Amino acid sequence: MGRVTVRRPVVRITADGVKRRQDALAAEEPLELRVGGKALAVTMRTPGHDVELAHGFLLTEGVIGKPENVSTARYCDSVDDEGRNTYNVLDLALAEGVEPPDTGVERNFYTTSSCGVCGKAALDAVKLKTRFSPATDAAQVSPDTLVKFPDMLRDQQRVFESTGGLHAAGIFTTEGELLVVREDVGRHNAVDKATGWALLDGRVPLAGSVLMVSGRASFELVQKAAMAGIPVLAAVSAPSSLAVELAEEQGITLVGFLRGTSMNVYTHADRITG
Repeated sequence: MGRVTVRRPVVRITADGVKRRQDALAAEEPLELRVGGKALAVTMRTPGHDVELAHGFLLTEGVIGKPENVSTARYCDSVDDEGRNTYNVLDLALAEGVEPPDTGVERNFYTTSSCGVCGKAALDAVKLKTRFSPATDAAQVSPDTLVKFPDMLRDQQRVFESTGGLHAAGIFTTEGELLVVREDVGRHNAVDKATGWALLDGRVPLAGSVLMVSGRASFELVQKAAMAGIPVLAAVSAPSSLAVELAEEQGITLVGFLRGTSMNVYTHADRITG
């Protein structure tokens, strides 16, 4: 498995002078996802929890809805120039009777670490129909509970502490229990890893849960929440206009600028009690 962090020399310049030292960087490597031996997508990710990432990706793309839909997941023999396995190609075999991804899911070569929908083969395929609509979820969460989530998320960002270069996604219960945190250079990958964990742990659909993300709330993160049946999505930064539109349409409570003791609730504020 590739390293999560990489040490590199850096020249540190401050008011006190110039120093040379080693700096920790967040690792970024390509992961090619294959289904039945056929290349589906290449994403730039932080190595680790790749099987969760793959399951979360297939869940949020509408390919699978339960862990039994995948029969096997194995790394292929991708080697570096010294003959060592890079663990950068993961092949999943779908269970009998599970339809393979259609062409609308396929990426045009790769997705970057900042955008998971770049290169979608068909833009119309971005709005996917969820198996687990959160629209009727009667979950309620208090502002006093929500405002604790950013610090709880940050406290679990161990790699961020050493590199300052990773996004995080955490899944909480509406009572305030932290279920899982995953980090990655790509915010969409962090969400896929977290939802993939939930799928493999038998927790999907994630009714009565809150998805907390570092950074902004994009259209795709709302889509991923909808596909996993998550009724509340909270972000420390701003949502995009399309994220708000999709959250309204899918029945998701979208919270932005969750910082300190304040927040903006953009859609379905009835789930925020008090």
